[in-house]
Amino acid sequence: MKQFKQNNKVSTILILLLFLIMFLFALSISSVDARKSHNKKNNALKHHKQRGQGSPAPAPFVGSDPTQLGIFNIFAFGAKGDGISDDSKALQAAFKAACKVGWATIEIPSQLKFLIQPITLEGPCKPQLVLKIDGTLLAPPKVGSWPKSSWFQWLNFKWIQNFTIQGSGAIDGQGYAWWNLSQVHYIQKKSKCIPDMKPTALRFYESYNVMVHDIRIVNSPLCHLKFDNSGSIQVNNITITSPENSPNTDGIHLQNTKDVEIQHSNIACGDDCVSIQTGCSNVHVHHINCGPGHGISLGSLGKDKTVACVKDIVVENVTMQNTLSGVRIKTWQGGVGTVRNVSFSNIQVTDVKVPIMIDQYYCDKRRCKNQTEAVAITGVKYNQIVGTFSVQPIHLACSNGVPCTNVDLIDIQLTPSRSSLGFQQALCWNTYGQSKAPLVPSSIDYCLRRGGGFHGRLAKSMEYSC
Repeated sequence: MKQFKQNNKVSTILILLLFLIMFLFALSISSVDARKSHNKKNNALKHHKQRGQGSPAPAPFVGSDPTQLGIFNIFAFGAKGDGISDDSKALQAAFKAACKVGWATIEIPSQLKFLIQPITLEGPCKPQLVLKIDGTLLAPPKVGSWPKSSWFQWLNFKWIQNFTIQGSGAIDGQGYAWWNLSQVHYIQKKSKCIPDMKPTALRFYESYNVMVHDIRIVNSPLCHLKFDNSGSIQVNNITITSPENSPNTDGIHLQNTKDVEIQHSNIACGDDCVSIQTGCSNVHVHHINCGPGHGISLGSLGKDKTVACVKDIVVENVTMQNTLSGVRIKTWQGGVGTVRNVSFSNIQVTDVKVPIMIDQYYCDKRRCKNQTEAVAITGVKYNQIVGTFSVQPIHLACSNGVPCTNVDLIDIQLTPSRSSLGFQQALCWNTYGQSKAPLVPSSIDYCLRRGGGFHGRLAKSMEYSC
């Protein structure tokens, strides 16, 4: 009996030892697994940091379905978005990556500001590239901080096709310092290599099938939006704003550009709301609210005896308030070429100094040399120009040597505004065409000469290929 009790004690001790060994074994396995998991997390974090410090995040995968848009957020390429840090390289990198992917979108996030130095973004790119601006792009605020080679444009797009800029954000040229002529002249004296030029905020060069819509462009040092040597352009529902006294701040500037539609936009600036220069054709401007500014202009054309060619221009359904001119054509003496097939219709003017103008003696100096050659102007229709003027209702000053021909004045009703201190009569010189009632003031009815007005110098000017 005593031996049996001793054996039972031994069995109990062995069982307890067995349970203890199993517990310690399980605890060691759990510890090993925890260490492995911890090491994996550390390695992953380390790899993530190293990848972030090296190159920008890789481009997202884009499938064959065009609705699966590749999104290239500027933050993924190192942007700070604080309005102080230079985010130019991030924008450049995002554009370069998106350019290689069809149907890609570059995102500028909302409620943030991105300081961008003068930059050129070049194509060609894959089709349907979009720059979506919901935040604000800021130009360098100080004139002296701009590189000497970048005084002609700030955001420059070259050789781009099938490209869209859209969004709820803004492009801010911060042009206040540029408008201060004394500061610019001081810098030019300090550095003789700097050209006598101010930068355009947003420029397209040799670009086609471009759309710009919904964004705001504000306070450009010079032109706000410019198209050079481009075609198939759509501008829709944009807002352009700069102070009335900001010099040469054209809203939209076209040069050697064809097949353009500008519509449903608000433009207030210190120069022409829309400026149409030589080499432009098939341009349709409609449903624009313009003012303050200098109105909508063709020209100036033919400066320094150059050839100027503009044709097939339609401007309609436009309202203008407190502008220098309404709809005008301005050319320099001595130029050659032709302006033809131009229509201005349904223009509502309020307190505009001179609502209708053709000026073939345009001069931006105190004196310009009298010359017999001039850009020929033919086939211009003014129809339903209605509202108030503050200086003169109509000013048609055509060249002595090359008269304006086929100019039609139809349903012109212009009365003096409350602030009017100018001439009540129309001024017309060497202009041939027809007029049709109603015509207010009545002097408009006697404004145009009857007949063709065609002679040798007109024929010679029109001989130049346009």
